[in-house]
Amino acid sequence: MARNKQSTAARTPQATADSYDNFMARVGMQQPNQHAASTYRANFTSRNRMQIEWAYRSSAIIGSAVDAIADDMTRKGVRITSEIDPKARGVIESLFDELEIWDRLNDTIKWSRLYGGAVGFIMIEGQAPFTPLRLETIGQGKFKGILPLDRWMINPNLQRRIKEMGPHLGKPERYDVVTTATGIPAWSIHHSRLIRFDGVTLPYQQAQTENEWGMSVIERIWDRLTAFDSATMGAAQLVYKAHLRTYKVKKLRELIAMGGPGFEALLKQMDMIRAYQSNEGLTLMDGEDSFETHQYSFSGLDDVISQFAEQISGATQIPLVRLFGQSPKGFSTGDADLANYYDGIGTQQERRLRQPLRKLFDVMYRSELGQPLPEDFTFEFNPLWQMSDVDRSTVAVNTVTAIDTAYQSGLMTRKAAMTDLREASDVTGIGASITDEDINDADEEDPPGIGEIDNPKPVEASGEPISNEPTQDSASRGGHRRWPLRWLKR
Repeated sequence: MARNKQSTAARTPQATADSYDNFMARVGMQQPNQHAASTYRANFTSRNRMQIEWAYRSSAIIGSAVDAIADDMTRKGVRITSEIDPKARGVIESLFDELEIWDRLNDTIKWSRLYGGAVGFIMIEGQAPFTPLRLETIGQGKFKGILPLDRWMINPNLQRRIKEMGPHLGKPERYDVVTTATGIPAWSIHHSRLIRFDGVTLPYQQAQTENEWGMSVIERIWDRLTAFDSATMGAAQLVYKAHLRTYKVKKLRELIAMGGPGFEALLKQMDMIRAYQSNEGLTLMDGEDSFETHQYSFSGLDDVISQFAEQISGATQIPLVRLFGQSPKGFSTGDADLANYYDGIGTQQERRLRQPLRKLFDVMYRSELGQPLPEDFTFEFNPLWQMSDVDRSTVAVNTVTAIDTAYQSGLMTRKAAMTDLREASDVTGIGASITDEDINDADEEDPPGIGEIDNPKPVEASGEPISNEPTQDSASRGGHRRWPLRWLKR
């Protein structure tokens, strides 16, 4: 009988002592409490073009969140690291400035972050936009720059898809211009003539709801932004109440109720008090009246606002010193935050800018020089991090010393040393004046001393060579020469 009671008790559900879901304490997402009512709902901020445009124009934080990364990705440009003709290098670099390529790429990235997507139209004069781009058909001087078009100015044609296997498989083959009021014809542009950027990349099903574009970066920070603005505006309103003055009048309620000359006299007295209350003024009042001032301190409010700011900084992945322009608190200089941020910018440059830039280099090379881009053509993004003068001088000294040591030791030729020194000039500031002609004129012969590494000639402290003649006991050692004992000790 006892065994049956024990087994029955074992089958009876028991309330747990504590857990993430606690029925007795009503704690947990499945229990009747306020937190259980929390959820995530559809947020279609990216579709509300007018709202995000108003926010971009009105909010400095949203403006920084959209602009900062685009500005930093295009701020320092690139450097060509492969060996090409100096004249060709100058032509390509000047074309970037003449056609404002970096500014147009900057605008394209900005609008992709603001709206969720944008494209840059590679303008080539004399070619129909709806035809595929064939690089070998680009005429002399026909490249005319890049035209930014945001997602509301151009629609992907979802009826025609790319069928060739590759990174663009399944994407729209053409894009139709829908905004012609700006003077742009109603073109149907082939995808090969476009450089496309998405804001926040979405999974397949969600991308369908955005006409196969990405999501605006504003959408994820919208709730954090409204919380921050509410806190700052609330703090601004509290400033008006930081200093309150009260004036007690005996039988004030009766004076107000009666009105007439008595009430008018009271109002006249209050006007006189306000007029003469100053640093050197006096407050005149009746003997039974009472005047008091109340001051409020808002301690801890700055910490609350700082927490909201840090949440926005984390959501945008932009450090406070870059997003808000404020200096770090405490002993931190902010260098570590900026270094991590610049590493992230470098990653985005490699993922999103390298292939479009190489395509642009090929187009410009054919347009200006009439020949395809060299197969070994390479370039690198210039670093965003700027060293101090002391750090730069230290790196310069160490770099020059290392290159000179390698050259003197016979590990590299003069031409190789000059090439490495010029490549490091962006960081060290030394060697930028070395031209391609200087490098080509440098001899390829072995550097001095290359044949003396295996058989060095020892020298005395005075600089005289040490004799290596055979000693008297050389016969006993098989005739091998033996260095004098005084040199071995040294």
